[in-house]
Amino acid sequence: MTHNEDFKDEIGDNHIATNAQTPLRDNAFELSDDEKIASIKADVENILHTLGMDLTDDSIKGTPNRVAKMFVKEIFGGLNPAKKPGSSTFENKYKYGEMLVEKNITVYSTCEHHLLPIVGRAHVAYISNGTVVGLSKMNRIVDYFAKRPQVQERLTIQIVQELKRVLNTEDVACVIDAKHLCVNSRGIRDIESSTVTSEFGGKFKDENVRREFLDYIKLDTQF
Repeated sequence: MTHNEDFKDEIGDNHIATNAQTPLRDNAFELSDDEKIASIKADVENILHTLGMDLTDDSIKGTPNRVAKMFVKEIFGGLNPAKKPGSSTFENKYKYGEMLVEKNITVYSTCEHHLLPIVGRAHVAYISNGTVVGLSKMNRIVDYFAKRPQVQERLTIQIVQELKRVLNTEDVACVIDAKHLCVNSRGIRDIESSTVTSEFGGKFKDENVRREFLDYIKLDTQF
């Protein structure tokens, strides 16, 4: 194995993020969804065949197509900007000026290093700067950025950056607590550990505001 391959394995095995933006090619969407599904189906067939599986068996012969459709339409659907949630906001007519927290948003994502699941909870908060979003929009933003090959640090940053853009405020925070099956089911195989990441913007950088947020979500983490 070359030094470069060793370096790439070290990054992947240690789950190191290298970019705050999802690494997409400029021509990532030249192929239609149907063309991507056909190509991935052939690749999955080759993987299963190489592993020694009998693709004529009734139980497995539909697997390549199912996996291809799942990749394109479901678990990696967040790669497609056409699926990005709309960014409509509303005037904060009732003048609510305190922190708004959406707790325990379910996170289903996929580790980009081993293509194994990341499962956990996101806690998102903002302080209105004159506009608000519907509560479900926060869930949809988390889900959109989770549905792509991810690194948890990047996911946390992307959620905060998008809410800052939508709400036109720096006062946004996100904490994610998640289990990585690439840690739990392979390698060290530590089934108990989870990973906590956070991103605090604007007023949430103040210790008292940050502590209020963490008290709301009942996650006592040292910063």
